[in-house]
Amino acid sequence: MPRFDNTFNRLRESFPWRRKKEVDTLPSEDLKEEKGVGDGSSATCLENEEKKEEDESDVSSLKSKPPTPSKTDPSMPRFDNTFNRLRESFPWRRKKEVDTLPSEDLKEEKGLGDGSSATCLENEEKKEEDESDVSSLKSKPPTPSKTDPSMPRFDNTFNRLRESIRWRRKKEVDTLPSEDLKEEKGVGDGSSATCLENEEKKEDEESDVSSLKSKPPTPSKTDPSMPRFDNTFNRLRESFPWRRKKEVDTLPSEDLKEEKVTPTFEEYLEIQAFCEATQQLIDREKHLFWETAEANKEAVEKLAADHKALEERVWQTLQQSLSLSSEEASVSALKSAVKAINLEEEQDQLWKQRSQTPPAWRPSEWKKRHDEVLQKLVNGRMDNPSSPTGDQVNQSSIQADIQSMDRQLKDDLQWVVEKVKNCYPPEMDICNFYARQYHQTFKARLRKIVGSVDDEDCSFLLRWVKESYPEILEKPELTSNINTEALGNLLPDELLKPLEEKYLSNQQSDLMIYIDRVLDEAKKEWDQGKEPTRDDGCYASAVAYDVIQFINDIVTSAQKIVRDPHKAQKITSNLTDFMQRYKEFHEDVIKQNKPHSKAFIKANLSCVKQFKDFLVKHDLFLEDVQKNCLPVLTEMKQSAHTYLLTPVHKVLKPHYQKVGTNDWLKKNTFEKLLNSTEEELQQLQGSSQSSYQELIGQLYQEVAEEYVRRLLKGEVKLKDSNQQQKAYETVKENAEKLHELFAEMGSKQDWLKEILTKIAEVLKLQDTPAIQMQIVSLGSAYPDLSEKHISALLKLKANLSKADKKTIKTTVLDILKESHTNAETRAFFSKVEVVGS
Repeated sequence: MPRFDNTFNRLRESFPWRRKKEVDTLPSEDLKEEKGVGDGSSATCLENEEKKEEDESDVSSLKSKPPTPSKTDPSMPRFDNTFNRLRESFPWRRKKEVDTLPSEDLKEEKGLGDGSSATCLENEEKKEEDESDVSSLKSKPPTPSKTDPSMPRFDNTFNRLRESIRWRRKKEVDTLPSEDLKEEKGVGDGSSATCLENEEKKEDEESDVSSLKSKPPTPSKTDPSMPRFDNTFNRLRESFPWRRKKEVDTLPSEDLKEEKVTPTFEEYLEIQAFCEATQQLIDREKHLFWETAEANKEAVEKLAADHKALEERVWQTLQQSLSLSSEEASVSALKSAVKAINLEEEQDQLWKQRSQTPPAWRPSEWKKRHDEVLQKLVNGRMDNPSSPTGDQVNQSSIQADIQSMDRQLKDDLQWVVEKVKNCYPPEMDICNFYARQYHQTFKARLRKIVGSVDDEDCSFLLRWVKESYPEILEKPELTSNINTEALGNLLPDELLKPLEEKYLSNQQSDLMIYIDRVLDEAKKEWDQGKEPTRDDGCYASAVAYDVIQFINDIVTSAQKIVRDPHKAQKITSNLTDFMQRYKEFHEDVIKQNKPHSKAFIKANLSCVKQFKDFLVKHDLFLEDVQKNCLPVLTEMKQSAHTYLLTPVHKVLKPHYQKVGTNDWLKKNTFEKLLNSTEEELQQLQGSSQSSYQELIGQLYQEVAEEYVRRLLKGEVKLKDSNQQQKAYETVKENAEKLHELFAEMGSKQDWLKEILTKIAEVLKLQDTPAIQMQIVSLGSAYPDLSEKHISALLKLKANLSKADKKTIKTTVLDILKESHTNAETRAFFSKVEVVGS
């Protein structure tokens, strides 16, 4: 039955609440009337007595709960009068309206009688008043029923309820208010037939009312002191006879749901419900071939025609897989088509398990046909890509075709992952299926063109196969759905290796052409007498920058394309030849010694430094290339240093000649050497900072070497300890000032100061063992200290006997031989030539 909780809530709110005094005085005459107490028969009294006990238990259970507040005005009239007016408002329907009811069951429920005209007049007068009351209830929307979903909506139910209340007889109206409730409960002078009818209705209604009783009433939100009238409502609910199912089914209400009708096969096709259409055909097929002794020929032919029509629609839908519209219907159609294919596959498997002769369309093999349709779809899209090609003005036909297919591939795989994947079950692995189809399509096309590509197309093709294609598949949204490793290579090794060799050979030739052009441009500027440009005060040459850029770009790109660093390194195998030509140009500049030669050499020093760092720090070269190029660069640096420093030593030579003489020991002649050196250092500036540091470091070492050579020449004889002390102080002071000068100019050669200091310590010491230990310390740090150097150093100490000098020298040499290591050390004394000893 329809729920009317909302209606009841509004009715409850319209019933004024009982005062506590009235509740306490129960049973009053009002409650008697509500309970149907009157002049009925003993049977009726007995029935009322039984209901009274039941009602009292209901009232007690309801009283235990807090009263439901009323939502109306607390000053409204007493409950009795309102309730009586409601009761009196129900029997106002004319006898004529009652007589025209279409059902005899409804007549019995309405209790139709032979009321007088006075009653009809009274009902007519009350009708106008009731209509206004009822309209206020109708103004609120009915609460949807939560019970049987097939029952009619509230509005129609409410109308039928109103009509069912219009059945009061004149006699019943005249006897109000004592006998109304009797009649509601079926008490009165009715015949046994009426009692039987009431008994039948009671059984029907009890089951319907029980579902409503199971839910607690909605509490009122107004005055909490009002008495509960839930019991009264329960009696009201029981007084409204619910329609029997037969009556509901025969009611002409538009709200009643029509019986669901299964669409036909043609209707399923029209709405693209291919799965449902397939299931319908399978059911028909099972009935014709499995459930009947002999299939009807016409039915079989009709089934075959329907099966063919369905198949055509499914393939049409599959052919639109990569061009689905954004509408939900398009996606839904593809989902349904995929489900239909799987249903057909299941039916094929069931037929294989049966011994009967299958129909002509079995096995249908829709899964195989599905793969063929999609393969054809992919081939068609690769033959006629929809994506517009790029700038094809400077592209060959092969390059344009590959680029167009490249774009189509990217768009289609993205679409498969975003849209098509959701239309397939996971076990069909549709993303990998499409990836394999595109992979095979590209593979077949590349095989046809690989033998006819020129040098330019060869580079483009290899770059796409080895670089562009993997980049497409390595996109995050694709890698999570496609197993790229399982796809394999687009080209087999027998086709790929010749392409790679051709490509590497072309890259090697291109590299040598580019770097030779760079060197030719530098020579041209030299011949024209142009001085190199300056960058932050330093002379700069573009040779190293341009050559390094070309090497880096070409070899790095080749590594990505051939995916083999060793093969890519072969591109630089001719770099040694370039370095030799560069060295020849460098030496030619030095040899000609033009006014701008120093500027070119300073710029070349920067280039040599860049080339050396590039060769050592990057893995773009074969090992033999590194070994052959680095010595060439070292020779270029040394020749540049010699060219730039030779004029400096020529200026400093007069000052060198004063070192190790009596004037050097008595007068401060070393200051002149320092001043001249400082002036020359200024003239050496012009190369890059790192190259300049190496240059002045070389000058620092050569000045120190010349200083020691002049000292060990032995022009001064230190006859006593005082002179030796004076020599110690002079050498130490010279070492500190020389180091300070070069350090200010940026030199990092601290070890040169240490050599001069150790020599000064030997001059100061007087104890033989101490002298031995100091010389051993010097020889350990610089293993190129020879016997001649030791003899020349001891010769300066004139107060040592020949025996002491021999002992010291023998001991030191023995110790140095035993402590000799292969550790890398700096060379110094080997460049200090000692004449005699």
